[in-house]
Amino acid sequence: MIERVENPGSEMHSPAIKIGELLKEQLQKDPHFYFFSPDETTSNKFDAVFEVEKRAWGKLPQEKWDLPESASGRIVEMLSENVLFSVMTGHLMNGEQAMLGSYEAFLPIITAQLLQQMKFIKQSREVKWREDMPAVNLLSTSTCWRQDHNGYTHQSPALISTLLSVPSGLANCIFPVDDVAAEEAFDYMLRSKNVVNLTTFNKIDEPRYIDSHHAKFQFDNGGASLYQFASDENPDIVFTAAGDIPTQETLKAIEILREDLPGIKLRFVGINALTYRAIGTVDNKLSKEKFTELFTDRKPIVANFHGYPETMENILENYTMRGRLRVHGYNEEGSTTTPFEMLRRNCASRYDLAIDVAGLIGREDLVARYYDILNKNHDYAVQNGEDLIK
Repeated sequence: MIERVENPGSEMHSPAIKIGELLKEQLQKDPHFYFFSPDETTSNKFDAVFEVEKRAWGKLPQEKWDLPESASGRIVEMLSENVLFSVMTGHLMNGEQAMLGSYEAFLPIITAQLLQQMKFIKQSREVKWREDMPAVNLLSTSTCWRQDHNGYTHQSPALISTLLSVPSGLANCIFPVDDVAAEEAFDYMLRSKNVVNLTTFNKIDEPRYIDSHHAKFQFDNGGASLYQFASDENPDIVFTAAGDIPTQETLKAIEILREDLPGIKLRFVGINALTYRAIGTVDNKLSKEKFTELFTDRKPIVANFHGYPETMENILENYTMRGRLRVHGYNEEGSTTTPFEMLRRNCASRYDLAIDVAGLIGREDLVARYYDILNKNHDYAVQNGEDLIK
């Protein structure tokens, strides 16, 4: 429990390491809990689980470099998301909890199985004698924004768009902004019944922005909240973001604009969850009245999204007019390149967001300067293999 964050953004922590610690605790508390992973437990920084539990191995040969193994181990690793998902759902249907973690780009492999499972959940809720089933909980890491050495083949947020397009009302896409939010997301997943939860985060150390009370507030109040430390009263422009990297870039954009445009009033609304046609979760969607309170009724909105921008735009259009929206996100542009260059390629960097605002208020001089900064960063990354902007 983090009671207070004194200086938002100054401390660095890994959401994936936090999730690994929570998985370890759950394995200790619940003797029936299983963790499924397609051989990436350690690379995804979930390896704290091996401190308390062994990997399921059966009677296969063991090598000296293998991690602790046992025929009764509750960490199941196999390079087949399809097999792991099938075994996990059987476990869930027995009323026991489990989670599956994988690279974001490979989770779409189980799309057809997920959709069938959602149909099963929908039908089973109509059968009186069937008890509630623990949620299908997916941990999605190694995301499109941070594939520094794997490149374009490991970049795909497609499962997010798929789940948010299914009108069953049985899927949540959760985007913890930092390690504190990741802990609350983990607790939410364990509490959930009869839904699919896809929680997406990165494994690198990232800024800590919010405390535990704020993280819980987001789940309890429709999946969105005002970040007071980055917001002014009566804003001229409202920024919003869903996802850890997009949030970081958006908050940096606000810093840049405040320095270059001292009189401008800006607001930041953080989004931690999306569901079909709504901000929030299936059991707690953001109302249109609350949306207006957070986003105002007519001010321009600049959004930055972890996934495909059209997915976010379609949800925001259920709350307001398209003309207010300028939505950024992953545009299917990638390579084995640097982190900031990935953002620049997809027009999701801090300067791309700042360009929107400078254009809105007619500051073409700033637009030109921001484009010049982006171009210089591109040249530097190509020549040096690292970012000029960290």
